[in-house]
This record gives sequence, C-alpha cells and structure tokens, in this order.
Amino acid sequence: MTPDELLATMPFAVHTGIRLTAATPAATVGHLDWSQQRTTAGPAMHGGALMTLADTVGAVCAFLNIPAGSATSTTSSNTVFTRGIRKGTATATARPLHVGRSTVAILVEVRDDEDRLVAQVTQSQAVLAASPL
Repeated sequence: MTPDELLATMPFAVHTGIRLTAATPAATVGHLDWSQQRTTAGPAMHGGALMTLADTVGAVCAFLNIPAGSATSTTSSNTVFTRGIRKGTATATARPLHVGRSTVAILVEVRDDEDRLVAQVTQSQAVLAASPL
C-alpha cells in the first residue's frame, strides 16, 4: 500500500490534516502543519495534536511489521515533550524497537522545521491475529 492508501484507512488522521510521506517496515514519516486551530493556550501546537501525529505514524509502522491479515492496537504510549512548535510543520518518524509475535514496540521522534526534537514517544502495539472467516 502507498502512504496515501495507508492513511486513508484512518479517517481521524485524515481529518486532523496528517500527511504521510514514507511508509516502510523500517521507518514511517508523517507531517502535521501548525495552524491556529491546533494550538493550546498561547501559540504552541497542542500536545494532543502532536500525539495524534505520533500515534498515527507509530501505528502505520507497527502495521507494516506484522503478518498479513493481522491488525494492531495501541496498548501504551509514553510521551516526553522537549519544546513547542509555534510555526511550520511537525515531522514525526517512527521506527520499530521490537517486533514480536504478540507485541510491537515503536519509537517516534517528532521534530520541528529546524530538526530540533519536539517530542519522543514510545508506544506498544498489540498484534491482533486475523479473525477466521
């Protein structure tokens, strides 16, 4: 599947404005532009918007590392914010830390336009076996 096709399977991510530019088992990259509608008090992008970006690219990366016909579900997500984004675009890159039969662990780095770390997210995804027909 192409990045656009993968993103299309997640209507919420599409609705929030996330774009995927790369999607492989080794790395998934997505972007979210700053806008006034995505801010918290003050001009900084809301942490929930950044976490939505991170969860989306993490889920795609996990999905690309599981057996065909299986699905994933986020079971935990831990975020450390290091700075705010007040303009430009947030770019998130997800890479697998562990790919097992029942879980996948993903590390996501969110960076600003100057390649400064904005947030680091570690998430666990359960591997859901394909349902019998």
